[in-house]
Amino acid sequence: MRKLCPNFDREDGLETILEVPIPEEMFKSMGTNTALRWQNMLAWMKARKSDKWPSPMIAGRFNELHFLLYIVGSPLIPLQVQQDHSIPRPIKHLSIEASTAKYIVQQYIAATGGQVTLNSIQSMYAIGEVKITASEFHQGDESVKVTNMDEAGGFVLWQKYPNLWCLELVVSGCKLCSGSNGEFSWRQSSSQQTISKGPPRPLRRFLQGLDPRSTANLFLDAMCIGEKIIHNDDCFILKLETSQSALEAQSGPNFEIIHHTIWGYFSQRSGLLVQFEDSRLLSMKTKGDDGVFWEMSSESVIEDYRYVEGINIAHSGRTKVTVFRYGEQSANHKREIEESWKIDEVDFNIWGLSMEIFLPPADLK
Repeated sequence: MRKLCPNFDREDGLETILEVPIPEEMFKSMGTNTALRWQNMLAWMKARKSDKWPSPMIAGRFNELHFLLYIVGSPLIPLQVQQDHSIPRPIKHLSIEASTAKYIVQQYIAATGGQVTLNSIQSMYAIGEVKITASEFHQGDESVKVTNMDEAGGFVLWQKYPNLWCLELVVSGCKLCSGSNGEFSWRQSSSQQTISKGPPRPLRRFLQGLDPRSTANLFLDAMCIGEKIIHNDDCFILKLETSQSALEAQSGPNFEIIHHTIWGYFSQRSGLLVQFEDSRLLSMKTKGDDGVFWEMSSESVIEDYRYVEGINIAHSGRTKVTVFRYGEQSANHKREIEESWKIDEVDFNIWGLSMEIFLPPADLK
């Protein structure tokens, strides 16, 4: 990945460190030679504001990327994960489904490094790259296929326990910043002037094998509902329903979250989380009595577990999102989006990690 930008003002000047490293594939697509690629990169960095877009076609392009980054690049989970220092909780007086789920979570804790090691984590960072493909919206229930065109990009992710995190994601010239300062969470794209704000919530990307501690705490309140074979691996299925009070807290003035369900598939052989799914239904409020419904189902395959400082972390995976839009005032539409991701660097307990990294945009202070 490209992490440094040449100094164009002075030949003997120091190179500039990029805020978000970009994959070689994204860099090579910007021109026929190195000098032209850097010039084009600087041009789109200066044109990320909507008032500098030269044409409606460019505006539409950035709005499309904005949609993809929100749906698959930076989705949030509508649950406040309890970051207790001691992960285990008593299993007395619980149902068989609940006690079995806790036992499976204990096996997962052991498989990812053990309770002492996970509880020693105070902060982390990760650098990775993504490729996103998407279909167009299709009417009705007809099958859809994603295009062969990849949108490539990279991201930097910072986290500090118990509930501080920050994500910077750049894909094909469009940048998205998202984070949580412990009091509220936010998301803002370079193609949009508005900032979305809500209660503090965990980033879904953490739960894709990158943060075992948060994953274990999330599924401690789940139920074991059965077994399933995932890629020739026998797995236990843990299911978690979002409470009505949590749904109401996450809803906004223009939308209502009707339900949000989470599933985790844990390998019986290794104890690791090999697939993570969630499904949510939103009702968008319109001027009339009838609303428009959005249903989004996400399925993440989690792979390439490797130990980093004694913690077993997934280093790659794939996420598939299916989006349905329907309602009396809207024709039924379906769309599919796919993301493949790879972790290039990850580390824990970062010395000197400043709180300034987790500050929200100035408009929200």
